[in-house]
Amino acid sequence: METYGNVIKFVGKWTFHCLVVGLLVGSASAFFLVSLDAVTTYRTAHPWLLWGLPLAGFGIGWLYLRFGQEVVKGNNQLIEELQQASGVISWKMTPFVLLTTLVTHLFGGSAGREGTAVQMGGSLAEQWNIFLQKFFPSPSVEQALFDRKLLLIAGMSAGFASVFGTPLAGMVFALEVAIIGKMRYEALFPSLLAALLADGVCQQLWGVGHTHYVIGHIPVLSLPNLLWAMLAGSCFGLMGMGFAQLTHLIGVLSKKYITYAPFRPLIGGLVVCLLTALLGYRYIGLGVPIIVESFQIPVAWYDSLGKTFFTALTLGSGFKGGEVTPLFYIGATLGNTLATVLPLPLPLLAGMGFVGVFAGASNTPLACTLMGIELFGVEAGLYLAVACMVAYIFSGHIGIYASQQLGVAKVYTKKKEN
Repeated sequence: METYGNVIKFVGKWTFHCLVVGLLVGSASAFFLVSLDAVTTYRTAHPWLLWGLPLAGFGIGWLYLRFGQEVVKGNNQLIEELQQASGVISWKMTPFVLLTTLVTHLFGGSAGREGTAVQMGGSLAEQWNIFLQKFFPSPSVEQALFDRKLLLIAGMSAGFASVFGTPLAGMVFALEVAIIGKMRYEALFPSLLAALLADGVCQQLWGVGHTHYVIGHIPVLSLPNLLWAMLAGSCFGLMGMGFAQLTHLIGVLSKKYITYAPFRPLIGGLVVCLLTALLGYRYIGLGVPIIVESFQIPVAWYDSLGKTFFTALTLGSGFKGGEVTPLFYIGATLGNTLATVLPLPLPLLAGMGFVGVFAGASNTPLACTLMGIELFGVEAGLYLAVACMVAYIFSGHIGIYASQQLGVAKVYTKKKEN
């Protein structure tokens, strides 16, 4: 009876915590999404704002250099705290990443929104934990550390779920993102409950919806179609790996050759401006209209490459936001292009690329598979799973989150003998 008493206590305790986290994070995501839509609409109506991107980049770099050094690592800091608690996540993370992401999008930076939502979720969960430990301290250090990690996972799950409207994907993303090849099953219940509640708060309480995509006809997964899906998945994985490597390379080079941090996004923003003047406005901002277009009509074969470079340059030089929505763009347009050579429907390949490139770049194949099912329907689930799992294998061990640790190698290799 004592065991079941502990179970009931655990469920009751974490139901309460997740109610608080879900309300806080779901509300924050709703405010962020409404604000993001407003600044994107304003920037679209005033394209000249793009020329303010270099100065906006300088301002973002200066703000973090002067006041936000303890939160500049963003998602990587959250991942490190999940791996081994070593510090406290400052309250500054939420307002800083919210403000700088909106500024990035107002002036046309090519960035996403997942990073912002996950950081807000983790930061808000941390502040709730600090409040609890101050007024209701845990009975032991071990219990305090355990509870903190579960709260961080719940906050990250809530942020991811509410910004995309995908609670199952949000749950699994927070469980598998920290260590490649391993999941934290002890946090299953808090992660799921926080994701469901945050998504409900965002959509039902505040009435903030999400973009809908339609795949339509799904062919039978025959052996030939399975092989085509595997080939597509390998392309998605290589693209995800290429995106991660390019983003990290730009970050490393900018830090090596530009010592004053605010100058990095200033120069990066200037290059984005010049390239946009040459290529047009197709690769700036979130790019949701192009993603939707990729499910409907053929797009230019080089769109995935253009978005890859613009986003890697934006984020690698120091602007804030996220990688995921640009990865959706890259994957959907790549899948669209593959439809010209592979005998699978264009919308299906766009959907497979949508989640496949993200799976390869983030090393979170299960979360991406569930996201695809939540967004596109269970009918496409087998194709989406094949794309994500194969992309995960082909992307290697380099991902968009530099702090990820390798828990289990994707492919067995024999150790060299001395």
